[in-house]
Amino acid sequence: MMTVGEVMTANPIVVQVPGSRNEVLQLMVKHNLTGLPVVKRSDGSLTGLITRQDMFNKPDEDQLAMLMRRNPPTIGPKDPVREAARIFCTGSARHLPVVDKNRLVGIVTPTDLLEAVEKGGYQMPVEDVVKSTCVPVYEDSPLVVALVTLKVSKVTAMPVLDEKGRLVGILTDRDIFNNTLINDRVARSSQGPALEEDEWTWESLHNVMKLWYEVSRLELPGVPVKDIMVHNPTTVFRKTTVAEAARTMRKNDFGQLPVRDSKDNLLAMIYDLDIVSVLSGEKS
Repeated sequence: MMTVGEVMTANPIVVQVPGSRNEVLQLMVKHNLTGLPVVKRSDGSLTGLITRQDMFNKPDEDQLAMLMRRNPPTIGPKDPVREAARIFCTGSARHLPVVDKNRLVGIVTPTDLLEAVEKGGYQMPVEDVVKSTCVPVYEDSPLVVALVTLKVSKVTAMPVLDEKGRLVGILTDRDIFNNTLINDRVARSSQGPALEEDEWTWESLHNVMKLWYEVSRLELPGVPVKDIMVHNPTTVFRKTTVAEAARTMRKNDFGQLPVRDSKDNLLAMIYDLDIVSVLSGEKS
């Protein structure tokens, strides 16, 4: 079986403590990341982990030391990928720092394990490993409704349906996060022309975090989901093999795929965590 060292991202981008939310956000958006190892500014030793969700959960906190997760689970580069899969499937971690002799050498996520699933040639159909919740949303729903739905249902992506119940798109928290910060479509419409002078001002970034968990306090206009969603998403058939689904996710850098039946009806959403669960023998 493959080892963690074969699939990890070596020499990962890190954020240093002391630090701020602003620094984390800049790195996440610039490099399209959802989590970062936190190291001490003094000696570079691993001290924690910060994820996008951690910032969403504490929209008023600015200090990195107060936002990060301390003493996160870690793994070694020589450990088998099934051990990483076991940790992902039995806990809440989705980012595992890779440590060798007390030195941070990499980071691994469920997406990184897709290659091992693909090479393992797992032939069971995806419908047998789907475990994650599927929460569809209507394409003309206001974006604010989608944001609240993501929060309450604790999902990171939603299939988007038209008035006939047909799958027409997919909306992920990353789409909203990136579009809001980079293109400023939502933030501009609700809070005025921020970011004109300085794209990375704390005020504008702070407002984006407020958008997620204090949406009721914002006068957010009826921006429809279809303006932000990814149109005509890639899907998999319910009988598609797990290995093939892993290949599709890996090649396209997808974290999830809608699952359809023979009549193209939406059946479920399969996530990378569902896929990699086959490595540990446990469904997510």
